[in-house]
Amino acid sequence: MNGITDSRHEREQAFAEALRADGLRMTHQRLEVIRELVSAKQHPGADELFRAVRERVPMISRDTVYRTLSTLESRGMIERIMTPGPARFDPDTSAHHHFVCVRCGRILDLDAGELSCPEVPASLSGVGEVISMRFEIRGVCAECAATRSDVKSMAR
Repeated sequence: MNGITDSRHEREQAFAEALRADGLRMTHQRLEVIRELVSAKQHPGADELFRAVRERVPMISRDTVYRTLSTLESRGMIERIMTPGPARFDPDTSAHHHFVCVRCGRILDLDAGELSCPEVPASLSGVGEVISMRFEIRGVCAECAATRSDVKSMAR
C-alpha cells in the first residue's frame, strides 16, 4: 500500500475503534460512513454523507449516519463546522484553520502556519486546560464575490 492508502486505513481503524469503545457495533453501514468520511476531500454534511453511502448501501438509515458522526465528534476525532445551512464535518484533526464563505458555505482549509497562534487569553486562566485553538475566518469567497460584482455591473 502507498502512504495515502495506509493513512486512510489507519484513520478508518481509529474511527472504528472509537465507535466500538462507545458500545456501537461495527456494522457494514457504519464502516461505509467511516470510509466516505475519511476519503472526503471537502467538509461533508450529514445528508451528503447519507446520500453518498446510500448509493452503495441502500438500507442505511440517517440515524446511523448521525449517530456515527456524533460519536466521532464527541471523541474529538472529527470537528463540526457551523456554516450557513447544515453543519459540516472535518475529518482532518491536524492543526489548521478554516475560511467559511457566508454566502455559499464553501469551507477552505488554511495551514496553521499561515496564522500566528496568539497567547491564551489571561481570562481563561483557571478555567481549564486549553488543548487546541482553531481560527475560523468568515467572509465571501472569490466566486461569490465575482458573481455579485457581475450582478452589480449588469444592473447599471
